[in-house]
Amino acid sequence: MSVISRVGPTTTPDFMTQYLEVLSLVERLHRLLLDVIKDEFERIGTLEINAVQGLLLFNVGDNEVTAGELKSRGYYQGSNVSYNLKKLVDMGYMHHQRCEIDRRSVRVRLTEKGRAVHKAVADLFERHATGLQGRDVLDKDGIGDITMALRRVERYWSDQIRYIY
Repeated sequence: MSVISRVGPTTTPDFMTQYLEVLSLVERLHRLLLDVIKDEFERIGTLEINAVQGLLLFNVGDNEVTAGELKSRGYYQGSNVSYNLKKLVDMGYMHHQRCEIDRRSVRVRLTEKGRAVHKAVADLFERHATGLQGRDVLDKDGIGDITMALRRVERYWSDQIRYIY
């Protein structure tokens, strides 16, 4: 049996073109999101942290987490999260303390300063959600369809990492 017959039919050129467009769009949207957050920080005068750090503060929210937990949630790469957490602690946006059980592990949570950034990003996202709905860019079904499709791609990619065919 040939490899092709085991893998299945080859991808159609049209599907491949659209898949590459989706990959490009996801990458552009992520960069654009960071630009939007950066612009909001400039507008409100929050200039000492970058957009990645702001998004990290947003994602931590009211939780107390370790760098490993943030990494395992898929938000950040290992060295990137450790570097940014250290910077945010040094600048007073986060508290940190060693875990009682595992002394190698450090748990972090937001300070008042960090919560203010979290609120600013949350308010920005709320304005976006309201605008997207209010201007008929997306409705509840549309956002649901996008979410479902992206979750299926995420699951497929995760399987590619975990399992070798």
